[in-house]
Amino acid sequence: MKKPLAELLRPTDIGELVGDDLKKMNLSRLQSMILWGPPGCGKTSFAKIVASMCELEVVTMSAVTSGAAQFKQVFEIAERGNQLLLHVDEIHHLNKSQQDIFLPHLENGNITIIGTTTENPSFELRPALLSRCKVIVFKRLSIDDLDIIIGRAEKYLKRAIPLDKTARKLLCEMADGDGRYLLNMVEELVNLAAENAVITAENLPQILSKRTVIYDKYSDGHYNLISALHKSLRGSDVNAALYWFSRMLAGGEDPLYIARRLVRFAVEDIGLADPNALQQAIAAQQAYSFLGSPEGELAICQAVIYLATAPKSNAGYVAFNNAQRLAEKTGSLMPPKHILNAPTKFMKEQGYSNGYVYDPDTPNGFSGQNYFPEGLARQSLYNPVERGFEREVKKRLEYWAKLRNSKCS
Repeated sequence: MKKPLAELLRPTDIGELVGDDLKKMNLSRLQSMILWGPPGCGKTSFAKIVASMCELEVVTMSAVTSGAAQFKQVFEIAERGNQLLLHVDEIHHLNKSQQDIFLPHLENGNITIIGTTTENPSFELRPALLSRCKVIVFKRLSIDDLDIIIGRAEKYLKRAIPLDKTARKLLCEMADGDGRYLLNMVEELVNLAAENAVITAENLPQILSKRTVIYDKYSDGHYNLISALHKSLRGSDVNAALYWFSRMLAGGEDPLYIARRLVRFAVEDIGLADPNALQQAIAAQQAYSFLGSPEGELAICQAVIYLATAPKSNAGYVAFNNAQRLAEKTGSLMPPKHILNAPTKFMKEQGYSNGYVYDPDTPNGFSGQNYFPEGLARQSLYNPVERGFEREVKKRLEYWAKLRNSKCS
């Protein structure tokens, strides 16, 4: 069976790897390492190159197809004095118990492991295993990197890929940073292209399918993109916010999850600077629930635009945190008796509700009475900003503070 072009062109020397960061890697001392990066960025090639450079026996295993029994067989070989380099592909698929069986063998030096993973190792691997390995982060391949790979394919095939300049760049964009996927597409183009026919950017998408967007809603990509959306909204960059919103939809994210996060953003980062923000976010969630996709996604898009362009304030969020800390610190202090109801004669005799002033009946609609527990000095927990509607709230608080001070003087 003919080997795929991606396998035939796999780099065999560190200098053949694309990406300057990898070429500068110091491999003078072999150590256990975890290679983390997206598909097709060179992790497996790097692992194979490292293996070829060392004088150890090399064993390659997949965490997807191998279980604890297979790994124990390898460890038994190492315990008989045969030092091993163990390459574990997709190492994040190992459960916690399987990861633990590596620890004593790494500790005594019987084995050196090279684990490859597409998932964030800080989430998927145990700290004890990570502490014994060097983590090397691989980046998605750039357009220039991918163009170099096309050139290598043309040299190997001894023919030019039938693409005009614009179509060649589009092909790299369609690969989305994945060198393996790019070579698979190149191979398909070579097999499909008619003699002397040149493929243009207009008909390239009709011949090849674009690579599926990398997005796992239960892993690192999910959290990275929602963080990017949240930070773009907070920074009032409506265009970036729309981009990350669309990226999440393209990856298959549940629109209702995005809507829930928008509700949270409205109360956390906008608050009373624009009270309509929460209404817009909730309305978007309700509209999507009513309409479904794709019509309902426009309602969420409208909320994204509104929230990104609204004045920002986290004063309510800060006030809530301040109040929680104060409540925890002060414990079970009783409210002052004058603001407690007195439904019984005994409670009246104890001073409950004695001296309470009904604010709406006062000339300014403000009595200035104390509502904090006795013995607890007045606290300033909420400090509105000079933006949006909170500017008006700030004026009210300053007005009431002035009245309160005049009554106390």
